[in-house]
Amino acid sequence: MLSKKAQYAFRALTALVEEDMPRLQSLEGQSPHDPAVPVPLNLLVQKHPMSVKFLETIFLELRKAGILGSKKGKGGGYYLMRHPEDVPLAQVMRVLDGPIAQLPCVSLNFYEKCEGCNEQQCGLHRIMSDVRDAQLGVLENRSLWDLARAGR
Repeated sequence: MLSKKAQYAFRALTALVEEDMPRLQSLEGQSPHDPAVPVPLNLLVQKHPMSVKFLETIFLELRKAGILGSKKGKGGGYYLMRHPEDVPLAQVMRVLDGPIAQLPCVSLNFYEKCEGCNEQQCGLHRIMSDVRDAQLGVLENRSLWDLARAGR
């Protein structure tokens, strides 16, 4: 299940992308040479009401993971470090919620052997591996750009 933290992050990241969308669309097919304009948190909170403190905590995690950058002072705020097309939803989810797989024994990045289980003979392991693959097929191939455009 997607945590409240990840849900808030996706709402705020959508607003962040929407703020920069006109500039990004004008560069369609080109690499953006100019960095994104930082967006203050209070503007994002106006569009999607949530706790500023909670959003700061979320954005700090995303900044540490290299998804966001920040600028302090006048004209400061947060911005994406890469084009939103290059930020898969799965990456954001892993940063904020950890494993995407529903069982630790089928996780690609957070694997742990289940106690007392023989993975070769476990039907649940096989089925949950298929669930993980289907989920990742969507989440790895959809980006923040898709998320922002889907709401329009």
